[in-house]
Amino acid sequence: MGSETPFNSLGDPRQIAVERAISEFRAARPVFIKADGVLALAVPVEGLSEQSIPLLLDNKHKPRLVLSQSKVKTASEVEEEVAAVSLKPFTSETITAFFEHGIDGRESPEQGYAVKIERAGDADRAAWTLTNLAFLLPACVVIPVDGGSLSKLPLLTIDASAILAFRDNEAKTLKIVSRTFVPLEGVTESEFVVFRGGDGLRDQVAVIVSNPSPKRPVLVRIHSACLTGDLFGSLKCDCGDQLRGTVQVMSEEGGGIVLYLDQEGRGNGIANKIRAYGLQAEGFDTYDADAMLGFGQDQRRFDFAAEMLKQLGYTSIRLMTNNPHKIEALRAAGLDVASTHRVNGRKTAHNVKYLAAKRDKAGHLIDGAAGDAAELEDPIRLSGPAV
Repeated sequence: MGSETPFNSLGDPRQIAVERAISEFRAARPVFIKADGVLALAVPVEGLSEQSIPLLLDNKHKPRLVLSQSKVKTASEVEEEVAAVSLKPFTSETITAFFEHGIDGRESPEQGYAVKIERAGDADRAAWTLTNLAFLLPACVVIPVDGGSLSKLPLLTIDASAILAFRDNEAKTLKIVSRTFVPLEGVTESEFVVFRGGDGLRDQVAVIVSNPSPKRPVLVRIHSACLTGDLFGSLKCDCGDQLRGTVQVMSEEGGGIVLYLDQEGRGNGIANKIRAYGLQAEGFDTYDADAMLGFGQDQRRFDFAAEMLKQLGYTSIRLMTNNPHKIEALRAAGLDVASTHRVNGRKTAHNVKYLAAKRDKAGHLIDGAAGDAAELEDPIRLSGPAV
């Protein structure tokens, strides 16, 4: 037993506290965040209501909206990832008006509010990080609490530092929790290995196709979950083609490993992905739609994918990807990336703009993404430049 307390034996208390805070935010409930000896109340914007706003104003400090710098789009001196916005007056109407009309950071007399952009503090950054961990819109309200009715609320209290360190700490606790053989169509010899951790409270899956030898570079595909494409065959992306085509090629080449990561919508979550789809229907590309919601270009991380491979006994890989960031991440994590190979899906009238945006804005290695939508390619091309 050693010197551990019964609670410590259940895990890292700071990590457990953040897990509870994520659950509170997911349920649209506020939490207290402690930073630099100051207590602040944090509420996700998705949890605001007409009834809660008067409570926030019953305090000597004024509430501030905290959101990404890309959402604010201000030319002020605030250059960090997160910015704080004071609205006057602070009402549900002015909040809505700001999100829809005032994202350039200027006052809007015609909408009836004044704006002040301020530098975000540790409590602000932690609250904003919590919205990302909870797969909510990346916007929240933060208000310092110093006595008064707010301080009497029976809410969870958490240190800002614990929230900001949560993802890095979680990646270090990655472990295998179950594994078994699952025959697939065309690949009767395949094994599913489930890892817990890596990114938040979610499970990650390694699919070992056939029986690849760890003594030579193994084919690897890092595939972020895509409910719409992988399961329902959405024509807006090429994810389903990439997933199924990769497994087929691995089977033909003697085996490989697909790391199926629970990072839907480039790490934004399924609800925000569908919100972005709505904006894409209005003409925005995939990255501009995410930016309008307040997200950066890509919220995913791939360092824990390297740890999954290491725990399975593979350190030299032939990476099947179009994404240079995956290549960089696995090399930085200590893997030998012996070669890389493109993974092309079919072009359709619905996904050519998506593919072109990935190529032009995120540097994905996609050829002819804006070409003739009727021109089909082989879904997977194993040949590709060694990198």
